Amino acid sequence: MRAPRRPIHTVSTWVRRQPPKVKAFLAVVSGMAALVLLRFIVRDHDNLFVAAEAVHSAGISVLIYKLMKEKTCAGLSLKSQELTAMFLAVRLYCSVVMEYDIHTLLDLATLVTTLWVIYMIRFNLKSSYMEDKDNFAIYYVVAPCALLALFIHPSTSHHLLNRISWAFCVYLEAVSVLPQLRVMQNTKIVEPFTAHYVFALGVARFLSCAHWVLQVLDTRGHLLVALGYGLWPSMVLISEIVQTFILADFCYYYVKSVFGGQLVLRLPSGVV
Repeated sequence: MRAPRRPIHTVSTWVRRQPPKVKAFLAVVSGMAALVLLRFIVRDHDNLFVAAEAVHSAGISVLIYKLMKEKTCAGLSLKSQELTAMFLAVRLYCSVVMEYDIHTLLDLATLVTTLWVIYMIRFNLKSSYMEDKDNFAIYYVVAPCALLALFIHPSTSHHLLNRISWAFCVYLEAVSVLPQLRVMQNTKIVEPFTAHYVFALGVARFLSCAHWVLQVLDTRGHLLVALGYGLWPSMVLISEIVQTFILADFCYYYVKSVFGGQLVLRLPSGVV
């Protein structure tokens, strides 16, 4: 007699068999349902941005635990960490000169821990660094982000350099995880701590995206006017959505793996 199948396994099997268009539709519907739920559960939607920063910090804490306990950085992308440190440093500068609030302290804490991770990979655990797998050319993302920031940036009253810097960190954050995804694509097997970290990034990106979308809905579009005119307001939303969907596929397989009781995540071909 066959054992009853778990509901989560039945659903995941059904989703996996669907054509790409149906999967995309289901992802959009799921995202919209989550947004509606957050809108009613979270009263102050500014808390979503703080939550996103907190989840990102939690993800980096998982990395620190991995580096200290296992004494290995295998499976981690140094280039992703460097891109993260880059956009955090720029965002910290913008936060100090343009607003200075709780986000400034959160960015500072996240930047310090990210720099520590970079130090560990570059020096203490260099022998376990998979340099041949971390082969994403970061200038493919840094240069376009810088060029885009020169032409599309806020039209606020701040200094031009600050406005360009703000746009640059928004664009760079959206694609900073790409080298890490390349490493996972090359190895096909993701050990638990790295999987937890990337999943935390996915949750953080979704919360940040939800913050912006709900803020626009709450202000009935006035927030977009406050951000300036031209293409910049739209680019902010597009950047948030892009960085969320970049990690959506991985997060699906992560949740499936967790519910299936698998400690090591094995990615099918074509994922990330």
